[in-house]
Amino acid sequence: MTSGDFNRGSRGGGRSVEFFDRINKASIVMLDEGGLVAHPIAAAIANGITRVIANEQASGVQRSADYLDFEPKLIAMVGQDASRLHIGRSRQDIGATIARMSLRDAVLKAFEALAVSREKLLALAAQHTQTIIPAYTHGVQAQPTTFAHYLLALASALARDSERLQQAWRRINKSPLGAAALGTSSFLVDRRRLADLLGFDGLVENSYDANHLSSVDSSLEVASALQISAIQLGQFAQDIHAQYAEPSPWFLLSEGRLTGVSSIMPQKRNPAALEQLRTQSSILVGEMQTVFLLAHNNRTGMFDSRSYDPVPSERPLQVYGLFQQVMDGLLVDKDRALAEVNAGYSTTSEIADALLRTADVPFRIGHHYASLLTNYGRSKGIQLNEIPHAEAARIYREETKQDFPLGEAVFKETISAEHMVSGSRGIGGPQLAEVTRMLGDESARIKSDLDWLECQRGRLADADTSLNEAVAVLAVGATGATDR
Repeated sequence: MTSGDFNRGSRGGGRSVEFFDRINKASIVMLDEGGLVAHPIAAAIANGITRVIANEQASGVQRSADYLDFEPKLIAMVGQDASRLHIGRSRQDIGATIARMSLRDAVLKAFEALAVSREKLLALAAQHTQTIIPAYTHGVQAQPTTFAHYLLALASALARDSERLQQAWRRINKSPLGAAALGTSSFLVDRRRLADLLGFDGLVENSYDANHLSSVDSSLEVASALQISAIQLGQFAQDIHAQYAEPSPWFLLSEGRLTGVSSIMPQKRNPAALEQLRTQSSILVGEMQTVFLLAHNNRTGMFDSRSYDPVPSERPLQVYGLFQQVMDGLLVDKDRALAEVNAGYSTTSEIADALLRTADVPFRIGHHYASLLTNYGRSKGIQLNEIPHAEAARIYREETKQDFPLGEAVFKETISAEHMVSGSRGIGGPQLAEVTRMLGDESARIKSDLDWLECQRGRLADADTSLNEAVAVLAVGATGATDR
């Protein structure tokens, strides 16, 4: 490990050298335009930069993003004037800029993978707008809902993750280059031009902040967003995995590469993809927490939390990829799910609502009656829809000393899971109209997010093209007399 490795940390990303090359190109263009380096010398340096890059790429040697490794090669090509490239710069702001470029690259990749995941989620939800399933609180069946309603809850959560990454982007895509070590320099470096050449939207203005504070909190912001997303996907994996404890699950993964067969128990199907999704989500939470731990309890300017790849970028893509596979392979047994609802007494809360709504029975009285009815049915080993209306009326009469105000037809409808779901009236409920509306809203949201992604990538590509063109034009002015 070189001294440069110690100064910047050892977790360099695969694209670090590519970003380093862009920084060098932007620097020489700015120095030439600003008159800080005489044009003939700037042209020779630009020519040397392109030749060093081309030679190393052609030879296949491992390249370094440490300026102290690069400069001797450029001097050998151009002469001592090559060191003018470093006017107003430090390895501190170079490293901070590489980290920013790596971070924004990782954010866009994660954002895209998240958008694709959300698309698959909505496609599955659209198939199950009227598939009734049990929903749980405290791990106990609570009320019926639809599978689409459940999936749309997750879609809303993942949309917030996308929003967090977008918001982080606005703060990440600011350039620290030209801040030098922390206090700029006596050269009038055009930091705004450097930012423009590298596709940044602006500057981290305070030069101390540029290297030593913003480099930390930007990484933490991205790590936090990804950590939240990982926890949400882990919750989803657990919800689905819990069904495998049932003799007849109503959620299953399709057999094949998503499901493994026990090596000794031929009847056993292990939900390997779900286990991996949960495991990898947990590992992602841990890796993102490591970003926090490295930054914790440090002085500004320390290298502990600073690397060229400040937030591990491969794990989020792995997690989102696993989630997409699960979405593609998830099978739902609609009849089995409805049977689970009917066995669980989860529609009794609608009895209390119906008594209040149709007969003005105070809610607590209706609630107590529904609880008594539940105890009765369970003591008899029967489902709610198997309790005779006459028995329901008898229990109500004994408890309240009044006639049961729900006729048999109304009572049967009230305790129907289908009725309870379709009869929901609130915004965001499981009823078909609201689920359909939310599907449309989420689809529009994803389209807007993908448009934003295309815009950001287009702007970065345009900046890269403009930079290469500027360097090529400048390098043409080099003369053979400057070669070494």
